[in-house]
Amino acid sequence: MKRKLLSLTLCAILLLSVLAGCGNGADPTDAPTEEPTDAHTDAPTEEPTQAPTEESFDGKLVFDRSMELSYAKCFTVDYYKGGYKLATISDGTKLLVVPEGMTVPADAPEGAIVLQAPVKNILISSAPVISLINAVGALGTVSLTTNDVDTWYIDEVKDALTDGSLTYIGEYDAPDYEKITASGCTLAIYSAMLTEDVEAQLTSIGVPVMVDRSSEEEHPLARVEWAKLYAALLGAEDKAQEVFSAQESIINELAALESTGKTVAVFYITSSGSLYARNAGDYMAKMVELAGGVYALPDVGVGKSGTAKMDLEAFYEKAADADYIIYIWSTGGKPGTMEELLARGEILAETKAVKEGNVWCTTPDFFQIQSTIGGMVSDIHEMLLADERVDNLTYLFRLK
Repeated sequence: MKRKLLSLTLCAILLLSVLAGCGNGADPTDAPTEEPTDAHTDAPTEEPTQAPTEESFDGKLVFDRSMELSYAKCFTVDYYKGGYKLATISDGTKLLVVPEGMTVPADAPEGAIVLQAPVKNILISSAPVISLINAVGALGTVSLTTNDVDTWYIDEVKDALTDGSLTYIGEYDAPDYEKITASGCTLAIYSAMLTEDVEAQLTSIGVPVMVDRSSEEEHPLARVEWAKLYAALLGAEDKAQEVFSAQESIINELAALESTGKTVAVFYITSSGSLYARNAGDYMAKMVELAGGVYALPDVGVGKSGTAKMDLEAFYEKAADADYIIYIWSTGGKPGTMEELLARGEILAETKAVKEGNVWCTTPDFFQIQSTIGGMVSDIHEMLLADERVDNLTYLFRLK
């Protein structure tokens, strides 16, 4: 009986111990397992960030980048978000191109010429400028010019004047203002020959004026690079880069060659008998150097572009021993033979270049086409290497 009672007591104690352990959760293996949860399951879903559209920059000037230029120093072009473009000329003129369908920014530079894209119906009084615009395929944006059809050597321009898509409106210093007003002209681009009275008159009829400053550039290729400016205004940047790169490649190939050491003088004589030689700082002197020659008048107009008026005798003293003469046929009197040239200055017969038959003239389109300066430099190089059998190059011809 005692043994049975002892057994029952031990069983009771054991049962109580088990129940106590279960109540305290002492065994970690019996703890309920937590399933992993996604931290973002219950969080609000965020929409992906969308890139701003062009319209979101409407009426704002938010800077994006500047045009890369290799040689040109007389203009810059800045690009802004949304397609706005701001061109700045060295004389302080600013031109703001407003994309089609966009509004003029409230913070547009004060005094800027505002052009609504697509820019068209332009008046141009500069043949080189039209040549650049034609080269980038935007001749259709030009509607007025101060050069008549018989003065042109660019076929596309002559055709446009003939079919009426381009209109002659009188000389650069006396244009037909009534025609300009009736045309709805949006911009007039002149060379540095623009007179104050013409500018004032154009402004008074509501036509903004820009002066092309490419003639002030130091490097010949900088003049070609002005194609990028006009292309930016007219939306043809890719073509402008193609035009520029083609001319730059020609110059780079010539730069890899050794100098010929041959000297070249560049000048012309007006119909009234005045002689003008290209300054040593002029782009044509630089073209001679790029072609592998040496400019024969290194102390004339040092650091200056353009020409210097000289006495015939003073020119002779400096150019008598020049290996070559390049006569600017289109600007000066237009001799067809050596005899006609010497009639303007008999003393020239004593120069080395005349005696050896190395007098070359620029072709009529030499100063009209600015987009092919690399080709012109290449012609000067060919002239320096030509023998007596070569009389005609693309931009130069031998005077006999």
